[in-house]
Amino acid sequence: MGTMQAQTILTFETRGPALYDITGEVARWVRETGVANGLLTLFCQHTSASLLITENASPAVHRDMLRWLGRLAPEGHDYEHAAEGPDDMPAHLKSALTGNSLTIPVGDGRPLLGTWQGIYLAEHRHAPHRRKVVAHLMGD
Repeated sequence: MGTMQAQTILTFETRGPALYDITGEVARWVRETGVANGLLTLFCQHTSASLLITENASPAVHRDMLRWLGRLAPEGHDYEHAAEGPDDMPAHLKSALTGNSLTIPVGDGRPLLGTWQGIYLAEHRHAPHRRKVVAHLMGD
């Protein structure tokens, strides 16, 4: 059997600033593709949300990360871009710092994450949003 490709758009509902664990949904989709070994690319289609791999065991890691991002890109500064409110430009900065895409190896039909790793959608806006993540898998 030759190289296979699969692609979908996964949609996630957010309820404000947080790290949303999307590992299960991503792993389920990978399993459903039938691709055993390959390379998974995830791409967030937004400029005020992002993707990251971080610890999946301690909620304190998530709280610390959100506080750290808040210090790096605080609300209330004199940003020129504030069309959608005081969290608008800080959300863009946080997204630029954490990134909008991930590349993850796949083996035995599952993402090859480390023991304490999870895939997270980082929401940087206060209002609820429907976020889209493109998943593309290539392998055999």
